[in-house]
Amino acid sequence: VQLQASGGGLVQAGGSLRLSCTVSGRTFSSYTMGWFRQVPGKEREFVAAINWSGGRTNYADSVKGRVTISRDNAKNTVYLQMNSLKPEDTAVYYCAAAFGDTIAVLTTLYDYWGQGTLVTVSS
Repeated sequence: VQLQASGGGLVQAGGSLRLSCTVSGRTFSSYTMGWFRQVPGKEREFVAAINWSGGRTNYADSVKGRVTISRDNAKNTVYLQMNSLKPEDTAVYYCAAAFGDTIAVLTTLYDYWGQGTLVTVSS
């Protein structure tokens, strides 16, 4: 399974970005998909996850109400729409895939990872 994340960039505080992650190599709809983020010197932290059908989602408290995760199984792609961005959202964002239908928030429960895309929010 290969994951390719894209969509990061530089945005001003209050702005929006949409991250995408395209998956190849396996049946995309068999996987729960998650987004995590990491800043230098800190552990990778959970941002959002969505189950295989898109019917269930989970969000970190720090992004709840500002971020929406969605997926298009026909396109093997998961999205992270981020609005009202804050400087503290600056991080490298990673997409990940976990086989099965359980919404996982722990990095250890994910089987595959993308390469990361940098999001920088200026104040």
